[in-house]
Amino acid sequence: MPTTPPAVTRTLGRDGLTVSAQGLGCMGMSQMYGPADRAESIATVHRALELGVTFLDTSDVYGSGHNEELVGEAIAGRRDEVQLATKFSLSRTPDGGVRIDGRPENVRACAEASLRRLGVEVIDLYYQHRVDPRVPIEDTVGAMAELVAEGKVRHLGLSEASAASIRRAVAVHPIAALQSEWSLWTRDLEGEVLGVAREHGIGIVPFSPLGRGFLTGAIRSPEDFGADDWRRGHPRFTGKAFTANLRLVDAVRELAAEKGVTAGQLALAWVLAQGDDVVPIPGTKRRAYLEENVAANAVELFAEDLARLDEIAPPGAAAGGRYVDSSYAYGDSPEHRPVS
Repeated sequence: MPTTPPAVTRTLGRDGLTVSAQGLGCMGMSQMYGPADRAESIATVHRALELGVTFLDTSDVYGSGHNEELVGEAIAGRRDEVQLATKFSLSRTPDGGVRIDGRPENVRACAEASLRRLGVEVIDLYYQHRVDPRVPIEDTVGAMAELVAEGKVRHLGLSEASAASIRRAVAVHPIAALQSEWSLWTRDLEGEVLGVAREHGIGIVPFSPLGRGFLTGAIRSPEDFGADDWRRGHPRFTGKAFTANLRLVDAVRELAAEKGVTAGQLALAWVLAQGDDVVPIPGTKRRAYLEENVAANAVELFAEDLARLDEIAPPGAAAGGRYVDSSYAYGDSPEHRPVS
């Protein structure tokens, strides 16, 4: 598999936001998956740019601002090389939970703070991280649209929004991208939401395309997680669900071995094969994993490969819920805990 595949781009939204075909999720550099080394994290961003991975994804809630500062430091002096995406609407509560705030005044305050932390004058893609069920989405998107008119944001996005929320949002302003979980073991999106997004020309940005690392095949036991890794309590990584999901991953590994690629590369290639409007953002904080992920761009899947993967991992195949609180999946409930 080539270390440096040809640069490939894809377009999100009808307004035409051109990004690298694969992005880099930066969250793990600041939270959730154990400790991260700052120097290695910045080196990973720099290596991504060298490999043509120029679509960087962060959020103001990742590390409570730390991740935006880190990304800002990494891209200093290289802003023109990057398509920069960040998010707002979530914040930490003292008890460790997460609060959603989609009020128009919060939209502006969050955007101004993100611009400062990132050290940039404009955000290429600005997402509402979760829909606030207490604020009409028309009001939230209206405030986001004002940022576009002022030149502080170029394109708008939604994260984990329901089909109903998408329909209401696009009536106010074009939406370039929908960020939602999508992978061989999370295919919920393929129901109503995917169709509605595509009906309105919205690009799809799958997060956790490697099943939070599980689809790489490297995780063989719950004990593989560090004490501060949140996956220790995740429904899919515990008890009988872990054992059941391991069988799914082993089947993916078997096909990957036949094709001469890693399980993670096969899983990413499957996501990339779902359409030219799909731009996965696998997250990593290490250059070695980044290079492995980027090589997935060169993996060719044939019809028989896709059919076999559908047999291995049809919708609903994964055991266990996506979150401890299942209502978190599409952000239309006021009670949420984890962040992704």
